[in-house]
Amino acid sequence: MFTVRHFAAWLLLAASFGALAVNQPADTKVSDPSSAHTNVSDKATAQSWRHIQLSQFPLLKPVTLASLDPQKPTYIKLWASWCKPCLEQMPHFEQLQQQFGDKVNIVAVNININESRTDISNVIARFKLSMPVLLDQQGQLASALGLQGTPYSVLLNPQGQQVYSSHESDSALDGMVKRLAAGQNLPPVAPQLLSSAEKAALLAPFAKGEQLVFFSATWCDWYLADSRPAMSQQCKTVQSQLNSLQQNLQKTLPQARWTGVVNHLWTDDKALKDFSQQYQLTMPFQIDKAGALFEHFEVRSIPLLLKLRDGKVVARISDFSSLAQVQQQLAGH
Repeated sequence: MFTVRHFAAWLLLAASFGALAVNQPADTKVSDPSSAHTNVSDKATAQSWRHIQLSQFPLLKPVTLASLDPQKPTYIKLWASWCKPCLEQMPHFEQLQQQFGDKVNIVAVNININESRTDISNVIARFKLSMPVLLDQQGQLASALGLQGTPYSVLLNPQGQQVYSSHESDSALDGMVKRLAAGQNLPPVAPQLLSSAEKAALLAPFAKGEQLVFFSATWCDWYLADSRPAMSQQCKTVQSQLNSLQQNLQKTLPQARWTGVVNHLWTDDKALKDFSQQYQLTMPFQIDKAGALFEHFEVRSIPLLLKLRDGKVVARISDFSSLAQVQQQLAGH
């Protein structure tokens, strides 16, 4: 059922697309191989983007953006196979590949959250995508580019500096790609990123003691209902039982501190409040600022429960089909 919370979330999604749309110049998992932001230098940003390790689909061969033609500008589209707007933009994306692929490095980078090889392959086949498809295995490229929601297009000049970003697939994007393809020298725009100190501050509360950290998303129960019904149902079931699981585990792990973390994509404080109220959650939840916790703890599927000891992951639970088994697994570490 599409509730008021869902409608509000859709409005948030639309608003985030509007606010972030233009940054103009001034069956097997595929994971095998707020406002306090700081600008980073263009040079440092370009170097970090070039050398983040990605995986080339379908063989998952390690690759970096540095392997692209250094004489050409680059167009990166961050996407997910369960993201409806992403799929809507794929025909236009392939059209740009056909039109400018000889003058612009065009790559499709899957964000690798709740993905499978089959789902990615189906998207490639459905839209006859001919550009390279890469996987952001650990979410590092998404963090470096300041991803707030998919689809997300980022244009880089030949020096690897960001010159434009947008959630839209429109004439404005076409114009920027055309200008880059024609060799125009566009001024760089540094993204808003967390500094090392800010990341350290976010991770500090998880560095000591025994902790149980539950990762999810405010939208995984309803947004994935059509594209990933099994995942959607798992989110509903686990989140409905989360209080009971917490209470039972407090008997065997009385010293463990519980924390909930929701993905930052398409999420604000209102969405988190509605989410907590819907499931009557008793543990404290926080939005994962800039995706730092998801990246640090290598969370590529949700829902997920981690047991930490002095900042190290000692247990990783993604199968919640038996709560008794979950309790035994956690108590055994």
